Amino acid sequence: MPHRYRHHRYRNLSFFLLALIATALFSRTPLFSQLIFFLKDFGYLSAFFAGMLFTTTFGVAASGLILSNLIQDFPLIGVLFFGALGALVADILVFLFVRNQAHLHVTPAYKHYSHRSHFYKILHTHYFSWTLPVIGTLIMASPLPDELGVSLLGLSDIALSKFIVISFISHSIGIFSLVSLYNYLL
Repeated sequence: MPHRYRHHRYRNLSFFLLALIATALFSRTPLFSQLIFFLKDFGYLSAFFAGMLFTTTFGVAASGLILSNLIQDFPLIGVLFFGALGALVADILVFLFVRNQAHLHVTPAYKHYSHRSHFYKILHTHYFSWTLPVIGTLIMASPLPDELGVSLLGLSDIALSKFIVISFISHSIGIFSLVSLYNYLL
């Protein structure tokens, strides 16, 4: 690995672990209790906001805590619906950005690749065409941050309408899993 990229190797994992530690420490402060009390006044709008946090590396831990506290006062199905809707909105923004702007970043790197024909052939095989959406969907369905999954789906030829269905269902499952895990552990 070139020296200039070595410091980026574990950046997202580091952010994720740092966010978990910060959220765990913050959740034990009186300020967190006040924040949850304040967010409960906004009802499902808070679930929507927490759903938007659910899609990011640094926000997934805070999102889980907020959503697990919201289901104590609001019906689970409503919190899941609005949380998944918030995650869907955040994902659509990333999806459209990748779909519309990725070529600006990929094309310069692609020009430096010496065997363009091999790279082109690999990207346009039948096996590769279904692999990106499947891997992207699996990443999105997990309770882990899903920037990579959304990017893979954005690079594939999947229609926006299919992406919306996949994103909403996978985030509903992911949020339910995360909230269940938090409630089991706490």
